[in-house]
Amino acid sequence: MSFRENVARMRDWGRDRFDGATDWLRHRWMYRKGASSEGAGNGGALFSKLDEPGWGGIVWRALVALVVVVLLYYPIGMLMVSRIDDDPDFKPTGANAIGEGGSQAVAMMAALIDREVNENSWTANDPFFQPGALLDNMPNYQMGIVSALARFSFEMTDQVGRSRGSSEADPDLQKAAGLLQYPGDVWIWNPTVSLAIKASSESQYRAARLALIRYNKRLAKGDATFERRADNLMATLDRFASDLGSQSAVLDTEVREHSSYFIDTNADDVFYNTKGKLYGYYLLTKGLGEDFAPVIKEKGLQKNWAQLLDTFREAAALSPWVVVNGAPDAQFEPSHLAAQGFYLLRARTQLREITNVLLK
Repeated sequence: MSFRENVARMRDWGRDRFDGATDWLRHRWMYRKGASSEGAGNGGALFSKLDEPGWGGIVWRALVALVVVVLLYYPIGMLMVSRIDDDPDFKPTGANAIGEGGSQAVAMMAALIDREVNENSWTANDPFFQPGALLDNMPNYQMGIVSALARFSFEMTDQVGRSRGSSEADPDLQKAAGLLQYPGDVWIWNPTVSLAIKASSESQYRAARLALIRYNKRLAKGDATFERRADNLMATLDRFASDLGSQSAVLDTEVREHSSYFIDTNADDVFYNTKGKLYGYYLLTKGLGEDFAPVIKEKGLQKNWAQLLDTFREAAALSPWVVVNGAPDAQFEPSHLAAQGFYLLRARTQLREITNVLLK
């Protein structure tokens, strides 16, 4: 076979292959075009159903509207409801504020309950049909605040609010202390537990607030007890320090057991619960600074008290965009829980330093 014949055969073979590939692509295109047309037809059928006159069109339009509302209800609702209120300059106002003779720390308790339950809306017990049910940072933050208030209410009932340990406990303080122990995630009805209607968390906390306001009003009139003694202040701060010690163990467990995870979904829950507790103690300590100002001055603790408040304030102000639970010695991944734990333990150390001075 000559060279010319070989070239001709190669040319014919290449032309046949090209024509075959072209036909294959044409068939593929026609298939896809047909499928696309079918999809477009389905979409057109849907729109035609929406335009149907009578009840059929109304039902279809209602179903589409319901789907759109559900898709937008939760994300938009969550954005509207979510609020981590960590204002360091927050002060009691209105019915929560008490004039001369009352306790600023008790007024702060009432004001915090009012803000988180009535103004910001309590979210820890939101049922599934409310957007707040999908939140986790705000509920943990709110329950952290209430846990600090509950701890202080015990001390008010057992020590500060009575003349001596053998005297009768104040009824309003006793009631408030009991109500603040109520779990924060109880809604009015939970069929998985009981078919009976129950008191919600916010209803119990509102009742606690009213009891605190009644006590403070009686205190301002001289009809209640608030013992501004060094030993009472020492016992209160010791209780704060003990609670912070327990919370440091929670942080430590989370860091040790889960810091190796790329995504730790529990880290933000622990972080914001601790943040709420630190914020609550910060504002309570500010109020106690006013209530026990003569004792603090007598013991020469003004500087120590100011440093304690600074530490609480800095700890409560921590607010990362995303909480990351990296290893404490990680090079590139931060450990927000370890940073929070540093401030927490610093505050606990400063509390111990103050109580040591009060003991003398």
